[in-house]
Amino acid sequence: MGLRVLGVDPGLTRCGYGVIDSGRTPSLVRVGVVRTPADMEHGQRLVRILAGLREVIDETQPQQMALERVFANNQRNTVMGVAQVSGLVIHEAASRGVPLQLFTPSEVKNAVTGYGGAEKAQVGEMVRRVLRLEAVPKPADAADALALAIAASWRAARSIPSPPTRDLPRAATGELTAAQRAWLAAEKASRKQF
Repeated sequence: MGLRVLGVDPGLTRCGYGVIDSGRTPSLVRVGVVRTPADMEHGQRLVRILAGLREVIDETQPQQMALERVFANNQRNTVMGVAQVSGLVIHEAASRGVPLQLFTPSEVKNAVTGYGGAEKAQVGEMVRRVLRLEAVPKPADAADALALAIAASWRAARSIPSPPTRDLPRAATGELTAAQRAWLAAEKASRKQF
């Protein structure tokens, strides 16, 4: 069995989560969303999300976590809620000693589809293919969380030395998949920006 990874797509109304076991053929462990109603008191919404995430973490025992980075947009209230939920995830990872990786949306899209500007439907379809699922997980927040877990597992695989190279897991043909090659290119490009 490979690395167990929990991906979280933070949101106040729907917080997506997806857990996979990585490896040559990644497999789905658990996927879903923690929902809160818009008319619930804000603090109670955060309490419900945290309780849901803790239950998932306790049940699945991830060895790695992945979270989408918060980025500013024109909807200030949405960004604030996402940032608060992200803080809960960061706190849980740190308090449990679970390594956490942060990804921009374009990094995840690049890793999973090979194109940083991919549409949600394309990401969902690639998640379905990579995990060999019958259907794309719904809602999109759940599929996005699985995409985060996939991206994190591929990045983590590169940091674990394995003779004779430190490359990402290879496909059955012995070559990197198109998505893995795209991930390497995106990672190199992101390093040049800093």
